[in-house]
Amino acid sequence: MKYDILRILGAVLLVVGGQGAVRILIDHDNAGLLGWLNGGFATNLAIYVVTVVAGVLLAGWADGKARALGRGTDRR
Repeated sequence: MKYDILRILGAVLLVVGGQGAVRILIDHDNAGLLGWLNGGFATNLAIYVVTVVAGVLLAGWADGKARALGRGTDRR
């Protein structure tokens, strides 16, 4: 159950970061969730990219742990 929650959290980070990165690449003035941050375009983009990477790593790690315990999905 713990790894399922971590997989979901990783997917949420991936989606939020990806959506934010695409938003800021299309419209540089629309920072989305990071509108309160005074860092500018490069800082906001970097934070969104780090969020995407963190989401991918977290979801992948949790999936690997769940599979090692025999609780993963069967991919045939």
